[in-house]
Amino acid sequence: MTLLTRRGLIGSIGAGAGGLLLSGCDKIVAAPKVRDVIGLGEGLTMRAQRLVTDRTALAREFTASDMSPVFRTNGNTMPESDAYQAHMTDNFANWRLVIDGMVRRPAALSLAQIKAMPTRTQITRHDCVEGWSAIGKWTGLPLKLALDAVGVLPSARYIVFHCADDFDGDPYYESIDLIDAFHPQTILAWAMNDQPLSVRHGAPLRLRVERQLGYKQAKYVMRIEAVDSLQRIGAGKGGYWEDSADYQWYAGI
Repeated sequence: MTLLTRRGLIGSIGAGAGGLLLSGCDKIVAAPKVRDVIGLGEGLTMRAQRLVTDRTALAREFTASDMSPVFRTNGNTMPESDAYQAHMTDNFANWRLVIDGMVRRPAALSLAQIKAMPTRTQITRHDCVEGWSAIGKWTGLPLKLALDAVGVLPSARYIVFHCADDFDGDPYYESIDLIDAFHPQTILAWAMNDQPLSVRHGAPLRLRVERQLGYKQAKYVMRIEAVDSLQRIGAGKGGYWEDSADYQWYAGI
């Protein structure tokens, strides 16, 4: 595997776009729509779901004054694997993010390398299927830059995030397609509210794909894999909750 450099990434960064401003909230604005995401559309395929909305539009961004005083956690809050516990003990000094699969130049990045790369900061709303929302500030590496640097092959269609946590031994994973992967607001966040990401919120690195529901925001990301199909991963539906609870793969809001 090769190591990525700041020089190699900075040339591929796309222009960031500003967002719209609106007041903060404690509840999901369109709760019925959010609930409908789970279990809706047995006849929809992944291809059809991509046509539902303008996939290139930006999620709304907020001001610092809109940030929630409390930002609840979603999903697991402490991976139990020995490997993760060891990384946490040494403050992730020996942790590496592996990027492989259908790429030209597989890579392994330390947290220090990721933090030295170009960043994007955005204040966005997290909408959870459990019926709550919160506004927080996220800083991290645009996923596009990492993917440009490793050279995703033309035959790849999806990006899979393999995580350190699990549910009763079943590893947590999530996936998005290349439209969301290259979206300017899709980042690998290492900071939240101007502080290093806490373990409860997914340290050392979590996905923020801002136009989808909370279960798509994979925490404890250990490996990113480019694939041409989701059928060979997990139960083939594209994510842990998609496999185990029939959540929809595309959770756009």
